Amino acid sequence: MKSGFIGVIGKANAGKSTLVNVLVGEKVSIVSPKPQTTRDAIMGILNKPDYQLVFVDTPGIYKAKNRLSDMMLKTAETAAKDVDFILYVLDGHDGVADDDIGLIKRYTSGNIPMAVAYTKIDIMAKENIPENVKKLYDNGIDCDVLPVSARKYTNIRKLEEYLVSKMPEGEKAIAEDIVSDKSEKFMISEIMREKILLKFGQEIPHGIAISINVFEKQENGVYDINLDIVCEKPNHKAILIGKQGSAIKEVSSFARKDMEKFLGAKVFLTTYVKVKEDWRNRPNLLKDLGYGD
Repeated sequence: MKSGFIGVIGKANAGKSTLVNVLVGEKVSIVSPKPQTTRDAIMGILNKPDYQLVFVDTPGIYKAKNRLSDMMLKTAETAAKDVDFILYVLDGHDGVADDDIGLIKRYTSGNIPMAVAYTKIDIMAKENIPENVKKLYDNGIDCDVLPVSARKYTNIRKLEEYLVSKMPEGEKAIAEDIVSDKSEKFMISEIMREKILLKFGQEIPHGIAISINVFEKQENGVYDINLDIVCEKPNHKAILIGKQGSAIKEVSSFARKDMEKFLGAKVFLTTYVKVKEDWRNRPNLLKDLGYGD
């Protein structure tokens, strides 16, 4: 039996969460085209008869601008220390930047074995792949590099087999019927945040959080969910609500459908928008919203 923990590390928007979802075969992390989507370390568990891979999806690495992003960076750093293997996800479509080389060297300098998942090969020129891999090796990076596409499922099975071969012998660390360490309530809040990320512009999504007030399953099987969308500025609230409530109605409907799919039941969803100025820099509010220790 092979069993182990894999820290999935990389720059913001490299495709870490999409890759983890595909490997696990379930949606355990939300995804969007915008960086800073993942805010917590989220475990996704792949269970097979003769092995278990526990993926630890981490927040993207980027320059901290507030207390929240500083917490996210520390979360990624901690996750990279408590695993059996590190999978560094490199966005192949963006090429190999100097900071990629620096980060990969930083993680390979430790005692934890590591490989590079070179992602998004379905949307890049194929001739760039050997050139970029050569650039990594020319800069002193000697770990294995595995080109993959999560969206097209290219080389995903090969990546899975490779990771299994790197795991230590041992019993499964987590029960077989569990695919994530996060609760249904957590995933519902993440689904709401995902839909806001997909609908709205660049600045508002990074300044929003979701606070669930009610999460109850009624006797008729319908889930009653009441939540607050927390933003930082009054003008952000106006944008989120939209003219005569059109924006909040649309994004709530969008989210409710995914919530019902995730829960396997009907959902009665009530949403409110509240302003808590500069919440990303206020320790008490960060804790209240689930980001504190």
